[in-house]
Amino acid sequence: MGDLKDRLRTDLTAAMKARDSLRASTLRMVLTSITNAEVAGKESKELSDDDVIGVLSTEAKKRREAADAFDDAGRTESAAQERAEAGVIADYLPAQLSDDEIRDLVAGVIADQGVAGEGMKAMGRVMGALQPQVKGRADGGAVAAEVRRQLGS
Repeated sequence: MGDLKDRLRTDLTAAMKARDSLRASTLRMVLTSITNAEVAGKESKELSDDDVIGVLSTEAKKRREAADAFDDAGRTESAAQERAEAGVIADYLPAQLSDDEIRDLVAGVIADQGVAGEGMKAMGRVMGALQPQVKGRADGGAVAAEVRRQLGS
């Protein structure tokens, strides 16, 4: 419990000592997000490593979306900064699934559930079964798009 959070804290200290400002500021922001997640809701709780991975995934996704928005606005320096932060966060995430792996997982779940041909009615069941397999390892939007494609929306 909390091994990943300890690693983030240790790495933050190391980054500060090494004067690695990008890594230090990114880890500081991530640790703040983790703390905020722990105190959100009625009672505070210690996040499990899975929960921490969920926070990290969200933070990485925010950086990727911000980078795309900055690119569209012609602000390449800001986009590069966001991508660099996303790169730091990616070091703490499980290896990301390739498009082929996502396609195979989706096909497998559709087959297991026996919902081929049911169309979008089956979307919720398929996503529910996929979630534990892809959590922190793939962008939810990409997984949902593949499910829709295979269910033949």
